[in-house]
Amino acid sequence: MITKAIAFVWNWIKQSWMFLCFFAGFFLFWQYSIDWFDIPRYILPKPTEIITKSSADLDKLLYYTWVTGSESVLGYVIAIIVAVPLGLAIAFSTILRRTIYPFFVSIEMIPKIAFAPLFISWLGFGLLPKVIIVFLVCFFPIVLNAILAFGSLGEELTRFCAATGASKKDAFFKVRLPAALPQCFVGFKYAAINATVGATIAEFIGSDQGLGFYIQIVTGNMRPDLAFAGIFFLTLLGLSLFGLVTLAERLLIPWHISQRRH
Repeated sequence: MITKAIAFVWNWIKQSWMFLCFFAGFFLFWQYSIDWFDIPRYILPKPTEIITKSSADLDKLLYYTWVTGSESVLGYVIAIIVAVPLGLAIAFSTILRRTIYPFFVSIEMIPKIAFAPLFISWLGFGLLPKVIIVFLVCFFPIVLNAILAFGSLGEELTRFCAATGASKKDAFFKVRLPAALPQCFVGFKYAAINATVGATIAEFIGSDQGLGFYIQIVTGNMRPDLAFAGIFFLTLLGLSLFGLVTLAERLLIPWHISQRRH
């Protein structure tokens, strides 16, 4: 597992060297353009100043990253646990497809963040309302993609399983589930992108800790350097979650990744 993870990171670096060069060039331009265009530090600080000033607040940033990360991961995992079996049930039930599925589609059109003030007013500033918001943000992309994944399996798969004499259990775990996983991972990755967004906005609305709370406080205190530090840690958190999901995809369905490359 560790060897595969290291190989994944190394391959990503080799394949992404152009992006990494662009990324480095962007920060170099940011660093020197502050002096070129005489931009005030209270509007846009230099990257080196952000690193220097935020080092004094590193303990708080790490703790708030842990808080926001816990909210994001917990809500995300619960969404997967609930959404995938429900998507499977809807895909194979005519009644559920005609009732719950249209309901989910209509609810997906509503911005879930609109519910955040209600949950916070009902449940307070603790962990639970943030987890619920993350759950809602992640649940619908996962369940809708799971319905599509399990509902779009062709009749040829059913006939193939019947021809081989496979039991329903073997047919599901060895044929249907692997065939559905690529589409399921589309929902997993989309939800991973939204998980930290949901947690951060919930913290903006009502919280006493977390990166969203931290960014709001330091911005109010006219500290853009610390605000950018909070955004940087939030970005790392989101990229880490997305990277873990991508790594899981490569480990669970490597045949799909190789087909996609070709």
